[in-house]
Amino acid sequence: MKMINLLICLIVSSFIAASSTIDHQRKAYNVYMGSLPEGEYSPTLHHSEIINQVIDSSFASRSLIRSYKRSFNRYAAYLSQEERAKMATSKTLQLQTTRSWDYMGFPSIVERRPYIESDIIVGVIDRGIWPESESFHDDGFGPVPKKWKGQCAGGINFTCNKKITGARIYIGVSARDLHGHGIHVASIAAGNEVSSANYYGLAQGVARGGVPSARIAAYKACKEFCSDIYLLAAFDYAIAHGVDIINISIAPDVPVEISYDPSNWVIGNFGS
Repeated sequence: MKMINLLICLIVSSFIAASSTIDHQRKAYNVYMGSLPEGEYSPTLHHSEIINQVIDSSFASRSLIRSYKRSFNRYAAYLSQEERAKMATSKTLQLQTTRSWDYMGFPSIVERRPYIESDIIVGVIDRGIWPESESFHDDGFGPVPKKWKGQCAGGINFTCNKKITGARIYIGVSARDLHGHGIHVASIAAGNEVSSANYYGLAQGVARGGVPSARIAAYKACKEFCSDIYLLAAFDYAIAHGVDIINISIAPDVPVEISYDPSNWVIGNFGS
C-alpha cells in the first residue's frame, strides 16, 4: 500500500511539475462535448482543431493534454483564463444549433411552396459540403432546374445529386468539407428537415434550412483561410452558373489568420 501511495504521489508531483513548466499562467481544464458521434470520427483531430482556433499557434500543439475517446467526447487542455473564456464563447462552437430559424421568427409552420422553392439554387461559397449528409439527400426532388449552367466538378470522391446540383473547387483536391463550417452554413440556408439532429448528443431537435426544398451549388474557396483570389473566382462562376442566391459566411474577427480583403467580396456581391 505504501508503494502504491508513493507511486500516486510521484505521478501527481510529476503532473504538477509538468504543468508549471508548460506555462505558469495556464491551468488544466476538462472540456465536455457530449456523447461520441457514430461513424468515422477522430476525437483528437477535432479537439486539436478547436484548440487551434482559440490558442496562439506557438503553444497550441502543446496545449492538448488528453482526448477521451472511448466512452464520451471530452478532452483536457492547458488554457489561460482568456483562452478559457474564448473557448466558452467561440463562434464556431455556438454555430451548432437546431433552432436558428425559430429564433429568427421563421417557424416550421410557415406555409411552404415546394414546387416554387425547388427551382431556387443557393450558391454556397465556403469550405465545401458533405453530399451524404441527411441535410443534402435528394429524396423527393425532381430534375435539376434547366436554368442551371454549372457542372459537378467536385474533385476526388465527390458526387452531386438532385439536391446538390453542382460543385467546384478552388483549393484542395475535393469539394468535401472536412471541417464542418461549409456543411453547417449550407444546411442553415437550404438543408432538408432532419429529425433528432444534435451536436454530439447536445441540443437535440429538428434541423432545417430556411428553404429546405431549394437546391445547393457548393463552391470550395476556403480551407484554414479564405483568399480573395478564390472568393472572387467563386463569385464569378456562381453568377455564370445561374445561382439565385449566394451564401457566404466569413468575417475578419475569427481567431485565425484571414487572407482576404473585405472590399473584394463586397465587389463580388455587387456583381451578383
